[in-house]
Amino acid sequence: MPVAATEKLWTLEELHRLPDDGNKYELVRGELFVTPAPTDEHETVIARLARILDPYVARHGLGYVYRPRAVFRFDGSEVEPDLVVRAGQPRGGTWDTAPRPILIVEVLSPTTRQRDRGPKRQLYVDAAIPDYWIVDPEGRAITVVQPGADDVIVRDAFVWHPRGASDGLSIRTADVFGEE
Repeated sequence: MPVAATEKLWTLEELHRLPDDGNKYELVRGELFVTPAPTDEHETVIARLARILDPYVARHGLGYVYRPRAVFRFDGSEVEPDLVVRAGQPRGGTWDTAPRPILIVEVLSPTTRQRDRGPKRQLYVDAAIPDYWIVDPEGRAITVVQPGADDVIVRDAFVWHPRGASDGLSIRTADVFGEE
């Protein structure tokens, strides 16, 4: 179960002093979240999405698909999304100088459901991330969040057409969640 430390506001310096104990620590606007290791189902959904996204991102020169442990920093916050699509950066760059993602994906789990739909969603909208997908394996749906637009809940298929790509990528939820 996620633990939110609400008695105090944490800093990035304090976050970086936490132990490397197998948990994932994230800081969203001073609120510390601790997440235990993910389940096999969670990681399988991420692997399927990465397999779908990788060839498209490479073919259109959009950058790379970064898996867990990649960091996104904004507004004093530091999170580790499940998947990030962004351009690469020159050698020696830091998370602070990393290019802004064009897509962030979070796969819901019982321990992250509320956070991914609440504080992290707002963080990504405020950071003007062009596309944020909330992937719900339990509900077999993907919520597409874009700044200035109503959220769209997809249960069958949708097309991702990021800026800079000559054509869109058709994504079937059955390919993400596996056939029933």
